[in-house]
Amino acid sequence: MNHIRTASAPHLAAMLAGLTLPMAAAPALADFIEDSHAKIELRNHYLNRDFRQSNAPQAKADEWAQGFTTKIESGFTEGTVGFGVDAMGQLGIKLDSSRDRRGTGLLPYGRNSLEPDDDYSELGLTAKLRASKSVLRLGTLQPLLPVVVYNDTRLLASTFQGGLLTSQELDGLTFNGGRLTKTNLRDSSSRDDIGYGAATSDAFDFAGGSWAINPQLALSYYYGKLEDIYRQQFVGLVHTWPLAEGLSLRSDIRYFDSREDGAERAGRIDNRNFNGMFTLGVGAHKFSTNFQQQSGDSAFPFLNGGDPYVVNLVTYNTFTRAGLDSWQVRYDYDFAALGVPGLSFMTRYTDGRHAKTATVDNGREWERDTDIAYVVQSGPLKNVSLRWRNVTFRSGNGLTNAVDENRLIVGYTLALW
Repeated sequence: MNHIRTASAPHLAAMLAGLTLPMAAAPALADFIEDSHAKIELRNHYLNRDFRQSNAPQAKADEWAQGFTTKIESGFTEGTVGFGVDAMGQLGIKLDSSRDRRGTGLLPYGRNSLEPDDDYSELGLTAKLRASKSVLRLGTLQPLLPVVVYNDTRLLASTFQGGLLTSQELDGLTFNGGRLTKTNLRDSSSRDDIGYGAATSDAFDFAGGSWAINPQLALSYYYGKLEDIYRQQFVGLVHTWPLAEGLSLRSDIRYFDSREDGAERAGRIDNRNFNGMFTLGVGAHKFSTNFQQQSGDSAFPFLNGGDPYVVNLVTYNTFTRAGLDSWQVRYDYDFAALGVPGLSFMTRYTDGRHAKTATVDNGREWERDTDIAYVVQSGPLKNVSLRWRNVTFRSGNGLTNAVDENRLIVGYTLALW
């Protein structure tokens, strides 16, 4: 088994030891214990990726693995400043793979041997402090913010190391700010320097927030800087318009402006990304149309270990190459309307054109996804989820990638207390 690596554990242990000294009195610990909870998430993931292009380095990637994620979250001690601690342990186990079928993102593999690891793991600790309506977290983080989104699309989720302050002191306004210094990728046991592509940085600093003007309308702004690599600004708007009983229109508009920073370790970065999603809900049906328009000479940048916060991020592709403009149509249906609660269906088609690379001037990419999911509603398997994802991806006009893919995912979450 790989060793569990916790580079910051000694520092956190010392911090937590200091924090727990004043908590000897039982009353102060009451909320710390009573508000705590723990759960274990099980995910069985099979992924088969068939490379259809003639020049592919391998014919297919085909792996099957079992993941376990345990999360323990404490409450806060009583007092003006409350203290708490969270812990997360992740373990991935190989069920089937080989060196000629590696590379699905489920399992790490040896740099020289190319053999997939039998297992891999991570332990994360987070100290937290609460004062009034503000919470500071230090340690392992999984942020979901426009400028940094952790990845949870394979066996285990990625994590970051650093600090995050979340404040809701003013009604309707949520502020987030912090610094990240390390990342743990979704298929890795190691903590690496934060970075973008092959370039690494000392830190990623970010700040911003959202303002709920009313229950239907929210505005947001964020700024992020990956030191000596890129700086990025985000402006967003989300609006929900109830049209009639069972009928609503949701608009989600996002704009990013990304430029190089400092020493430009990843080269010149020049990208503007304007994207949006419009969803019409009609009872159990949802009809969505998305657009994503990019300008500038480079691809849309986002952190290693994360995902881009764009509407045309789909199952296989991100549609964030330089110059790539894309659109999407999507349909969702909830079978509860037909008396089958727990069963849902999604299909979408995404088309991108005008991609620019060092050798291509007008590349094209398209992807078709189908997703069928069911959550068992009763009996001994209650709350077990089953999901089948089917993907077809093709590119052209100089881009030469072609993939057929299937994913089968079985999940279950068990509350420990």
